[in-house]
Amino acid sequence: METNTITLKSIFLDFKEITKAGLAISVVFSSIVGYLLGFSDKYPFSLTALLLLAIGGYCMVGASNIFNQVIEKDLDAKMDRTKNRPVPSGRMSVNKALTLGFVLTFIGLVVLYFINPKTAMFGAISIFMYVSLYTPLKTLTPLSVFVGAFPGAIPFMLGWVAATGSFGIEAGTLFLIQFFWQFPHFWAIGWFLFEDYEKAGFFMLPTGKRDKKTAIQTILYTFWLIIASVLPAFGFTGRLQLSVVGAVIVFVLGCWMMYHAIQLYKNMDAKTAKRLMLVSVTYITLLQIVYVIDKFV
Repeated sequence: METNTITLKSIFLDFKEITKAGLAISVVFSSIVGYLLGFSDKYPFSLTALLLLAIGGYCMVGASNIFNQVIEKDLDAKMDRTKNRPVPSGRMSVNKALTLGFVLTFIGLVVLYFINPKTAMFGAISIFMYVSLYTPLKTLTPLSVFVGAFPGAIPFMLGWVAATGSFGIEAGTLFLIQFFWQFPHFWAIGWFLFEDYEKAGFFMLPTGKRDKKTAIQTILYTFWLIIASVLPAFGFTGRLQLSVVGAVIVFVLGCWMMYHAIQLYKNMDAKTAKRLMLVSVTYITLLQIVYVIDKFV
């Protein structure tokens, strides 16, 4: 009896790890926020649609991560951070991982299609770009982060599309916010994990080095992130609006993130980069919470 319990637990833990549960849940959170911002009298709230979005979103992100880990299994085995993942460690075979990936892709697309066809379409675009473009480019060019920012920016706007069935200036603005956010976030990760990434030959920093130019670009993209984040306060973004108070809070959050981006330029060390990464995660989470509260309050 004890053996079965351990086996079931190990299966669950491997599923959790190969789908990158923490990342997948944060992506689902972004989609849910987008949905809460999108629904209105014209597009009434639906708990069923919200649940389908959460399930479909998790399946799509999980599948993307599985395919990514299958493709990079030999490279993952070289890095301390990833060598104990289910596929490179040998706990899960490539065939089993691929089967799980295809099953989750199918379930995800079907579930998202039940919300509306456009939601499924953007979900499909996201998984295609992540697996077929971003993943192979990581060992070829620093532009992989730019390419990866496109599928990475879809979840926030996906919620709006799920709520309204349409893509407009509102969904585009949500896309823009998460698009710009990814550059300082992933460059910070690329900075403090530089040696580990180097073992696998991944190019994550814009110049390929931990230098002043990379730090300056991190500051510039943080600046554009702040601009995109307060844009809904100026009345250019349709139904997506932000009050003066909401805009001030978002701007202060942006200044907090900018401070840490500037600190990276000053200190040029892994510790500051890791702090910037943590701040960036907190920033995007708090921004989304502020947007939702601002809508209803």
